[in-house]
Amino acid sequence: MLLLATFRLPLEIFLTPARLDFLQSCGLPAAWAGQAQWRVLEMGFGVGLNFLTTWQAWKNDPQRPRLLHVVTTEACPASVAELLQAAAEHPDLLPLAVQLAEQWHGLLHGFHRLTFEAGQVLLTIGIGEAKELLKEQSFEADSVYLDGDKLSKNLENIDPHLLKALARCCRRGTRLASLSTSISVIEGLIQCGFEVEKMSGLAPQGEKLQARFNPHWEPKKAAQANKAKPRSPTRCVVIGAGLAGAACAASLARRGWQVTVLDAHASAAGGASALPAGMLAPHTSPDDSLLSRLSRNGLRATWEIARTQLLADIDWQASGVLQRRFDASGGLPMHWPEAGEHWSRMAGPDEFQALDAAIGSAPRSDQGEDLPAIWHAAGGWIKPRRLVQALLRTPGITPRYGFKVASLQRSTSFTTDRSWQVLDANKNCIAEAELVVLAAGFESAGLTNTPERLPLQPIRGQVAWGVVMETDAMPPFPVNGHGSFIPGFTDENGGSSWLMGATFDRDNNDSHTQQQDQQDIFGRLQQLLPQTAKTLASSFSDGQTRAWAGVRCVSPDRLPIVGPLDDIALPGLCVCTALGSRGLSFAVLCGELLAAGLHAEPLPIEKRLAQSLMASRLHFSE
Repeated sequence: MLLLATFRLPLEIFLTPARLDFLQSCGLPAAWAGQAQWRVLEMGFGVGLNFLTTWQAWKNDPQRPRLLHVVTTEACPASVAELLQAAAEHPDLLPLAVQLAEQWHGLLHGFHRLTFEAGQVLLTIGIGEAKELLKEQSFEADSVYLDGDKLSKNLENIDPHLLKALARCCRRGTRLASLSTSISVIEGLIQCGFEVEKMSGLAPQGEKLQARFNPHWEPKKAAQANKAKPRSPTRCVVIGAGLAGAACAASLARRGWQVTVLDAHASAAGGASALPAGMLAPHTSPDDSLLSRLSRNGLRATWEIARTQLLADIDWQASGVLQRRFDASGGLPMHWPEAGEHWSRMAGPDEFQALDAAIGSAPRSDQGEDLPAIWHAAGGWIKPRRLVQALLRTPGITPRYGFKVASLQRSTSFTTDRSWQVLDANKNCIAEAELVVLAAGFESAGLTNTPERLPLQPIRGQVAWGVVMETDAMPPFPVNGHGSFIPGFTDENGGSSWLMGATFDRDNNDSHTQQQDQQDIFGRLQQLLPQTAKTLASSFSDGQTRAWAGVRCVSPDRLPIVGPLDDIALPGLCVCTALGSRGLSFAVLCGELLAAGLHAEPLPIEKRLAQSLMASRLHFSE
């Protein structure tokens, strides 16, 4: 181990010469040695060999950066079979290709974040036209692979506007590699501010290009406005050990922060995240709305944590979810591409036949027509507490429970004038850090000293749940509609329990359960699954069902609030709250968005989607 930590092994030991061009032309791996992160931009993913080669070089380098970002574009994604077939010609890459294939699904238009190596290798792939996709990113690449596996065939007539969009993603000193030596490419790069040099290459090209971004002019300030300098990881306090707080803590800890998580409860997930079980299902809409796109990206992020860190069928289950539609809302886009069927499709006879016992008869509308439904293939159930616990196990996190935070103040110490002090009700300092993240749900607003900066509305929700009996008519999978029903999840005693919920009481922050709510929930069950409701009727009437209630919160536009609250007035104070009833879908994504903004990283989603969640949007609406 001492030798590995001291000397870099030659890259040629791990890679065949034909796959060295891009790495060597960009000065890798030497250029990334000792860096906190390295950001590669690739034009054209193809079958992924450039990404796999870069990943392998990172994996085998003892001086690798903590994080490796690869941002790539692709107009027509390859199939899983094509990815694996290409990697099969390079046996050393095949194990990595198998991991890639496991996440290679549901690639609709826009950006998708795939994570590897416990979140230290991040692949952000944009599906669509490269020129337009680059406008939806805001980062500075350290290395650029101009040719993807397919793009090199089309570089002879490269769009100069594409090169300009690419240059906007570069910093002074960014190195670029290309297998094309055409005049149009060389002239286009020079016009965009690159210093270009021809080099000897491997057959069949014979020559290749190396370039460095070093324009003779100073790039426009407007183009640089969104390229913030990354923060150096130091100390961080996250207030709240629920889904939002745990997700932010995990994302920051993976980037080197020493994170203290404070919570007033005796253990993690003591508030709204204590829900016995929750449903995972994407939002759908005919126009593929902002919420629909955000929910898919968020669900992908949550799914990967569950898949790699939780116990299947114990902590979560990828069962699929049927969404019954009792009105015209919630449909799919008319021309839903094939990639979308990983997420959702119109339900067919097989799904309804499986529901017969729970419904009691075929679902009919008032007009006698079959009611439509959507089958969410990427759906299931999960235990929020288990997800929170998994996130808090990330190295670098220290949870502290039983600490009620009352207020914050800037440090008065001369040596720590950039830090925040976290105070209890007696004005005792219980923690101090350069960065504080408010993730305490509705209570976050009261910690800002100016609650109007964080307009939050409490939403109380109650669910009913009980033990599954053999005589109960249960659907074979969770069902969503007016309320949601989970037919069987493993409870704390190892048995199987059902769950139905939830109420939605605005401006109510009382977390005590109410018997009247149980009857309201039963009414929803009667509409959603009539036959199941009949078999559970005695449990509701006899008071045998258990109840749980929690308080969530929402923002004025019903979207999460993430990021710095006010960089000028409140530097070092961030927020992650207002996840509403979609905390299971949004929390992990929001944690990554917060970390990306602090570290000038590539965004996991399109810029316009990310901006819809940023806390800064609240100031613009004043």
